[in-house]
Order: sequence, then C-alpha cells, then structure tokens
Amino acid sequence: MFEPHFGIDESGKGDLFGPLVIAGVYVDRSIAQSLLALGAVDSKRIGSDRRIQTLAQTIREIPGIAVNVVLIGPEKYNELYDRFGNLNDLLAWGHARVIENLAAQRPECPRALSDKFAHPRVILNALMAAGRKIELDQRTKAESDLAVAAASILARDRFVHWLERKGKELGVSFPKGVSENVKATARTLVERFGPGILPSVVKMHFKTVHEVLGESGE
Repeated sequence: MFEPHFGIDESGKGDLFGPLVIAGVYVDRSIAQSLLALGAVDSKRIGSDRRIQTLAQTIREIPGIAVNVVLIGPEKYNELYDRFGNLNDLLAWGHARVIENLAAQRPECPRALSDKFAHPRVILNALMAAGRKIELDQRTKAESDLAVAAASILARDRFVHWLERKGKELGVSFPKGVSENVKATARTLVERFGPGILPSVVKMHFKTVHEVLGESGE
C-alpha cells in the first residue's frame, strides 16, 4: 500500500436516496504515511458525518496527493442504469472515469486498486486508451488499503453533502439506506410533490420505489 497507486471506492450504491459517488486517490509512500498518521480507515467504520467531513478536508490538503470525485446524481444515475441494465456495468463506467481523470493528473502511476464487484474486464472495457495502460487490481476488503480508505471517505463526504443540500431545498431530512424510515420519507415526498419528484432524488430500480408508488396508487 506504500507503492504508487490509485485507490478507488464509492458511496451511495446501497442508499435509495441520493447520488452514486465514486472517488479516487493517488498515493505514494509519503502520502500513504500521512494517511496512516491521520488514521484513514474505511468510511463505513466512521459513524460521524462531521468526522467524515473533517477527514475529507484534511485528506485533500495532503502535499502531493491527487484526488478525483465523480458524482452521478439520481437523474443521471437512472438514465445510466437504464442504458447499462445493471449496477456492475454502471459502477465500472464510473470507476473508469475516475481512473482516467487521475491518470491525467499522475500519468506515471502504474496501478489502480478497488473493491471486487465485477470481472476486471468490465472496467477495462469502459476505459479509454490512457486508462488501459494501468494495471487493474480488485480484491475483497480493499478498504484496508490506505488509498481506498481515503477514497471511501471522500466519496462519503460528497454523498452526505448532497443529501444535506437537497434536503434543505425540499424541506425534508433524507435518511440513509433502505429502512422503513427511508420508505416513509419517499412517501412524504410523493404526497407533497407528486411521483414526478422521485427520479430526481432516488434510484428508481430499487424495489422500495415500486412499493411506494403502489401504495400511492401510481
């Protein structure tokens, strides 16, 4: 984890509300040591949104670091999901965009690491020429790698920020995940704004959406 590489991770794929956010971080030995001293760990192990925000800001300020964040808002997400037909291909597309953006900043970087979610060929097929020069490495529990952990923090920070901003705009508090509270919030939005509001705030392929629309008679 102390050799030069990109770490890629995402946030929001299991949440009904909000975007899919994919982030990438370039590290070398010095940057990895800074992340280690900072205590960078997988964002799922950090319970406080405020702590996530503080860590994300500190990570972005580490000397020599390169970061990239791709936020796919619900409307774009739904459009892409309809085009690709499954989440793995959509994820691969997003990972490829982040890898290419990082490669433009650090063209000498030889490797990219992410959690295993599909055959590496799926990501390779989504990469443009520059990105295909990079060795792709996928493994389970990749968040134990410092670069991937840092990427998970950046992705979560942007995801939470979107929920807070959109929540203020619509006058609701967006819960995370797919709990009964999430379903109740979706129901409230349909009652206030009509079913047309949903594609702008939720991932439409989730079963919860069909349950909410069924209950409202849509």
